[in-house]
Amino acid sequence: MSGTPDSRDKRQARLALLAIVVLLVVLGAAALLLLPQLAQIVETSLEPGLGLKNAAVISFFVTVALMLVFAIAAGDGFIGEIQFMLAGFGSFFVVIWLMLAWIF
Repeated sequence: MSGTPDSRDKRQARLALLAIVVLLVVLGAAALLLLPQLAQIVETSLEPGLGLKNAAVISFFVTVALMLVFAIAAGDGFIGEIQFMLAGFGSFFVVIWLMLAWIF
């Protein structure tokens, strides 16, 4: 054995700390080198796009079409599932609306 368990633990802790510090330095250097590219990504991401008003219109019709598909697939169980269909409509509408406004 190379030493007491306490000295081995200290050595392993120092080695782990050194590995973490090296990893943080490498990540910091990579972020510094990618800064111009990150600035370009942020610039293009924040350009005006579709807008909330137009995205809401598109989202409404997409959600209605999706709910029609769900209702046809539900068949006879549609009457008992209307509360779930309405909740699904609301949640789908909000998600599709915000994702359209965010992405486009």
